[in-house]
Amino acid sequence: MTENEIRAVLSGIKYPGFDRDIVSLGFVRRVAIAGDQIAIDLEITSSAPEIAQTLRSDIAKAFAAIGRKNIALNILQPSPPKETSSRGRNLAPNIKRFVMISSGKGGVGKSTTAVNLAIAAAMQGKRVGLLDADIYGPNAPRMLGLENERLNSRGDKVIPPEAYGIKVMSMGMILEPSQALIWRGPMIIKTIEQFFNDVAWGDLDILFMDMPPGTGDAQLSLAQATPVSAGVVVTTPQTVALDDARRAIDMFIKMRIPIAGVIENMSGFICPCCNKEYDIFGKGGSKALAQECGAKILAEIPIEPAIREGGDSGKPIVFHNPSSETAKRYLKASDRLLSFLENAEGSNADIQPTTR
Repeated sequence: MTENEIRAVLSGIKYPGFDRDIVSLGFVRRVAIAGDQIAIDLEITSSAPEIAQTLRSDIAKAFAAIGRKNIALNILQPSPPKETSSRGRNLAPNIKRFVMISSGKGGVGKSTTAVNLAIAAAMQGKRVGLLDADIYGPNAPRMLGLENERLNSRGDKVIPPEAYGIKVMSMGMILEPSQALIWRGPMIIKTIEQFFNDVAWGDLDILFMDMPPGTGDAQLSLAQATPVSAGVVVTTPQTVALDDARRAIDMFIKMRIPIAGVIENMSGFICPCCNKEYDIFGKGGSKALAQECGAKILAEIPIEPAIREGGDSGKPIVFHNPSSETAKRYLKASDRLLSFLENAEGSNADIQPTTR
């Protein structure tokens, strides 16, 4: 058999649980032929032993059906990291990194942070997606100018719209603008899984997941469905917000999600007239919080009128006003997050921060 003939056989092997084959997913790393023996190297993204076993069985059957039984199959899997949320389960193996943006309470700027961090990573050359997992209050479409976007499909997959270099999926693109969701937990869990199974994300370096406030079904479902690479906690300087942020951190710890750091929003106010910064809500309260969990402060984001204007008009500040102080801080936070992903155990060398 030639290498092309061998790859043709392998292209008939579906990755367990998915419609795509192992060749199109890029998992076939090497094919070699020595006499009557065929050597195949696979590199997959799941550390679950049952995935490897299923592939071994399916490949052996496929070659046995054409009379070839002397197959040396080597399957490379990532070592189970010390901290992992999914224990090997991954509903989207074509996505390399999952970053969960969370907060203990609403109204602290979590969605604004998720949108601007995602765009900042895309501006730094990464293939980025944004999943607006805030089922009850999806804000990402408006913040990205996609509130009137209608979803298209290809086959049985939904095509996520794109804006500012990122792919986006949100319940806000499915519901009417004023429609409320009154769902129990099982419906949320099913929807979360459909966001992965029924959406054609393609190959991504990072998927940012904008979570609903609190520590409920959506957080648990996503943590069990994907190996979350990093958690980012968003808070404001007030004591009540910091109290709730501690709960978000505790959630990350209990779900075995590595904590990339804390972002403090509303950290000072920049006057548009004189550019002087005033600490009207206090500042720096999150530093002690970060120290408690051994994390870093990724950024202290001030109140700046351009943030609100950009969010309301679908023109995110990091893209439309990159010279603003807020945009500079978001870009710095993105650098620090990418550095965290690079240094995390088991990370791939292609996720690297951009030097500024």
